[in-house]
This record gives sequence, C-alpha cells and structure tokens, in this order.
Amino acid sequence: MTPLPPLSNPTLVGHQGAEQSLIQSWTRGRVPHGWLFTGPPGIGKATLAHRFARFLLANPITPETGLFAEPPPATLALDPEHPVFRRVAAGGHADLMVLEREIDPKTKRERGVITVDQIREIGQFLHLTSAEGGRRVVIIDPIDDLNSSGANSLLKVLEEPPKDTVLILISHMPGGLLPTIRSRCRRLALSPLSQDEFSRWFATLDETPDTYPLIAALAEGSPGRALALIEEGALELYRDMVKLLASGDQAALYEFGDRLGRATNADSFRRFAELYPSLLARIARSAGAGEGMAEIVGGEGALATKLISRVGLDRLIEVWEKTRQLLAQAIHLNLDRKQTVLEVLSALT
Repeated sequence: MTPLPPLSNPTLVGHQGAEQSLIQSWTRGRVPHGWLFTGPPGIGKATLAHRFARFLLANPITPETGLFAEPPPATLALDPEHPVFRRVAAGGHADLMVLEREIDPKTKRERGVITVDQIREIGQFLHLTSAEGGRRVVIIDPIDDLNSSGANSLLKVLEEPPKDTVLILISHMPGGLLPTIRSRCRRLALSPLSQDEFSRWFATLDETPDTYPLIAALAEGSPGRALALIEEGALELYRDMVKLLASGDQAALYEFGDRLGRATNADSFRRFAELYPSLLARIARSAGAGEGMAEIVGGEGALATKLISRVGLDRLIEVWEKTRQLLAQAIHLNLDRKQTVLEVLSALT
C-alpha cells in the first residue's frame, strides 16, 4: 500500500504553483542557496524536494539564453530512466546529501533528533569539488528534528554557503525554528492537497480500506497522514484521544501520557502532535461559524459542545495556539513527551 519513497518517486500530486516557482528561479539564474519548504506533514514536501534536487543535478547551473535557447521546462520531472534519477533513487549520487534521523548503534532504534555531528558533515560535503561539475545539494528532512546545537551549526553553513550549493530544508512546524535560519532561506509554503487531488492520490494505492471516509476526513489533504492512519493504527489513537477529552478521566490521562512518552512510541507522539491541534481547530471553526460540529468519529459533537460551553471560544483558540507551540518545541528541542502530553491535554480536561 505504501507509495514510493521521495527519493524514487517520479510523481508529484498537487503543488503546481510551488513547482513553477522553483522552475522560474532556475530559468532566471537566481536559485537561492537556502530553501525552506514548509507545510503540514505528509503533503509532499520531501517528494518536491527530491524532485527539485534531481532537476538541479541534471541541468546546468546557468540555463542557456538567447534566440536559440531551449524553452523553459514545464515541470521539474525527470524520466525514471534518466541516469541522475537512477543514481538518486539508489542513494548513490555523489553531489546529493540527504540528512534524516539515523539509527542509534547502541539502542538499534531511530534517534529522536538529527545530531550536530550530522550537520557538521554538511560543511565538509559542500566544500568538496562537485563530482559532476554542477551543483551540490543537501536535503534536511525535517529540520524540525535538529537540536539547538545542530541548529546553530547549520546557521554557520547558511551564513557562508560555498558557491553553487543549495540546501533544501523541510519543516512541518517552522514557528519552532531559529528566526535566523528562517531569514536566510527563501520560504516556499506548501498547502494540503485539494479534495480532488487527494482523491487522485488515493486512487494510486493498491487497495482502498473500508475506513476511507474517516481517513480522508482526518487526513486533511495529507497523503502522509492518511498512510499513517492506515498503517500505524493512528485512527485508534485519535478515537482514544476524543474519548479521553470527553471523559476527563485523570487516570486515563496519565496512562495516555505514559503510552506516548515511551521511547518506542516517538511516531505516535508525532501523530498526536498533528491530530490534537487539528481537532481543536475543527471545534473552534465550527463554534465560530455557529454550527454544530460534523463528526468524523463518534463523540466529537458532544465533546465540542462540552468544551465550548465550559471554556468558551476565545479560551479554546488560546489553548490551540499554545498547544501548537508546545508540541513544536517538544519535537524540535526533544522535550519530555509524556509531560508535554499531560500539559496540553490538562489545559482542557
């Protein structure tokens, strides 16, 4: 059921406007050294980043101009049989570095952060001579996973980038980044897929689960979130969250916090960090419109009525904003996950 990973995925669904912005930067000979791709998780930022990286590696640094120059390309797409595409897909292109969370050799588990040692490798990589005479490209996916030391080390690279280098930083929560990092990159904000685009993406899967209507509603235009809901059992996590908020059971609250705080449940915590603010936002929007909340899972309507009557819309919006900031900081700074869960849920229980 899982689609191809970004490094070998030739298909981009949606984001045509963002793609055209990237093409224009190249055709005008003004490709910034730092890009910040932002937007909710799972909407295709990494797929677009790899698509752009392949394009930069396969094309000259300066496009031809003049009367007989080729017309600007319509897309960033490369044929999957193109040599650059094949080397990137195999993880073997000498001018591309992709940084993600690594496996800790001691625990044999994925680290919670991208380490400062990984970031320091960027400087060494970018100062090498290009293996193929073109650009050197770095993708960090996501930059939200950097700790403070890693962020400061990256800032030094962004301040004095070597010639003909491009760094593509992917961020789900740009508000948690250092302002100095944001200011040194050109930001490209990506939006969730439209309903038609999402349906088109869903049609590419091998099978459509019975829970498709629930998945589609909760995914909010994010293919990555949809896959997680299907494959990680995150739909049950969401149901548990709704029941917990409705009941206000303190024992259940601490049990829920224990569950998401375990080292083995980092992915569940990240999913919670997406789904919980989304639920609060849906409640706030329905209350602001003076309408009853349309339920995705049972109990949401009653929960919405209960929260609005108890805390009011203004307080709910305030909690939503603080919740987003806290969850972003917990991920970005690797804070105690259990304590973060208890803090954000206790604000309304």
